[in-house]
Amino acid sequence: MSPHSDINDNATSTNTTDEQNLNSTNQPIDIHTSANSETDPTSDKHLRIVNTFMKRRTHMNKNAEMALTDPEFAEYLVNNSFGDGNLEGIDNLRSLFADSPNGSDAPLTLEIGFGLGDSFIEMAAAEPTRNFVGVEVHEPGIGKCAYMAGTQGLTNVKIINGDAIQLLKQLPENHIDRIQLYFPDPWQKKRHYKRRFVSPERMTILTRSLKQGGWFHTATDWEHYAFWMVDVLDDFAGLTNQAGIGNFTDRPDFRPMTKFERRGLERGHGVWDLIYIKD
Repeated sequence: MSPHSDINDNATSTNTTDEQNLNSTNQPIDIHTSANSETDPTSDKHLRIVNTFMKRRTHMNKNAEMALTDPEFAEYLVNNSFGDGNLEGIDNLRSLFADSPNGSDAPLTLEIGFGLGDSFIEMAAAEPTRNFVGVEVHEPGIGKCAYMAGTQGLTNVKIINGDAIQLLKQLPENHIDRIQLYFPDPWQKKRHYKRRFVSPERMTILTRSLKQGGWFHTATDWEHYAFWMVDVLDDFAGLTNQAGIGNFTDRPDFRPMTKFERRGLERGHGVWDLIYIKD
């Protein structure tokens, strides 16, 4: 989801800064008719879950492939790293760090859709006393992230392959200190708005796992989605906008600036951060 770079600039489900016509607000924001649906009817009248991501086949370099198969990197990979992630039995993220130097009681951050993992690993390296779990569906990103964690000798990183919403449904209440979602797929077409991650239904699932006082931090370089998120989150009971209703947060120093973000800013594109605190 997050537009990071390096081994494969197209390995994630979105690259909003470089590949899309940014900062368009020509379409009216309508969160009520298109966001409030977690399922889509199919022709056989069965219901299927509407995914917030589009999984694509992408190139994987040798380092990423090695990290997915070499036992040296196995400590970072919580479940199967190829194919659809099997999340069975993953119902406590803190227990993943029980034998680590930080232990299971350390502050815990979950990043949804870390892309190729550059900023995720940079954040983990900058806060060694905080535990970081990343969930992603793209194997090149999972492999590269594990490779970077291993070569830097990090002990506070775990990586999960699978759907973040399904994972969140399995976790305990009041479990996570921070959840971050950086540069998610904006799903620009109106008929796809129901796939946007920030919706009332998905936020109900997400905030359930957040501790009281915990953060949900998101950032986007797609202006329509930015104001969509403000509309959804400001109206969501149980969350308070850190910057005040209707306002965005200045980019915090702890969120690394990616190559795509820097390039977009140089071209005059905007980037919007939002931090919401669980009441």
